[in-house]
Amino acid sequence: MRLSRLCYYLTNWLINIRSHASSRLGSRGRPDQSRAAILNAALREFAKQGIAGARTDAIARAAKVNKALLYYYFKDKETLYGAALDYAFGQLGEHMLAVLNRDLSPREKIRAYVGEYFDFIASHGFQRNLVQMEMMRSGSGSPHLKRIAKRYFKPLFLRITEVIRQGVAAGEFRPVNPLQFMPSMVALVVFYFISAPVLKSVAGFDPLSPVKLAERRAAVLDFIAAALFENRLEAKAGAAL
Repeated sequence: MRLSRLCYYLTNWLINIRSHASSRLGSRGRPDQSRAAILNAALREFAKQGIAGARTDAIARAAKVNKALLYYYFKDKETLYGAALDYAFGQLGEHMLAVLNRDLSPREKIRAYVGEYFDFIASHGFQRNLVQMEMMRSGSGSPHLKRIAKRYFKPLFLRITEVIRQGVAAGEFRPVNPLQFMPSMVALVVFYFISAPVLKSVAGFDPLSPVKLAERRAAVLDFIAAALFENRLEAKAGAAL
């Protein structure tokens, strides 16, 4: 009887120990949480250091996992970098496609898209920096650019092209070429953040402060309205909302 109870308690103790060990973040017992923690840490490290300067031991430490587990999920640093890019572009693409799928007129949809795009870029500094680094790296050859363009850029390009053509057909937009208008629309948002350090030195204020970001957002929407919307007076009034 006493031996039976001892075996019972010992068995429970072993089960609890095993359960506790398998639930730790730094083990294979919680793969989704561990992988997400690694990707978040990798995004930050690559955004700050670039792929050449990033260290996998720093990523593992920030993710609170051991280095062996990191390499269990990602075979090398280049693979991890590619996964971090997918993570960053995936978040942006999913968010922006949701905006384009809203039940709005072409005019309201473009206004919402540009505003949401500005807000996303402004509030996701690490994604912004990582994307900028990858665009610069692509000039010397990146193994990830074709995949990223096909998976994330192309769906947005096709949807925005469709919205612009619908707006032109409905008389809401000027007859612009979507292929020419879209790069200009993106540049209005992105270049402000790229040039922020220079602007801070030249103008003497912080371009990324909440006040200046709000001013820039309003200026971008006003510029898009003036460049695209057919009714200038109504476009100007709408952009001020």
